[in-house]
Amino acid sequence: QVQLVESGGGLVQAGGSLRLSCAASGRIFSRYAMGWFRQAPGKEREFVAGISWSGGSRTYYGDSVKGRFTISRDNAKNTVYLQMNSLKPEDTAVYHCAAPAIAYRLGSPDEDEYEYWGQGTQVTVSS
Repeated sequence: QVQLVESGGGLVQAGGSLRLSCAASGRIFSRYAMGWFRQAPGKEREFVAGISWSGGSRTYYGDSVKGRFTISRDNAKNTVYLQMNSLKPEDTAVYHCAAPAIAYRLGSPDEDEYEYWGQGTQVTVSS
């Protein structure tokens, strides 16, 4: 059974940084793309960043976070990270990591491509 557990959220002032982690278990982590999404109150879920399976070496970002956020993975730790810099109040949301059911994919900003979701971690950016 695939499980995803996020951590690292919290309260930070505008301009600050946070690093989110998502620990995965239940299958061979390196074979699967991973993604980060976020959802703010009253808004639809938004794609933040994606990374291909280990052999693909590709990363993707939503337009609102390009140049500020960086996604990475550590296959030895079965963990994907989201480094968030220059945070803005509009980045406030619950951040979820997600994983597809099919291996060896390059990743996608389409949430329908993802089968497994973590419970989320709250990020609050104060002005």
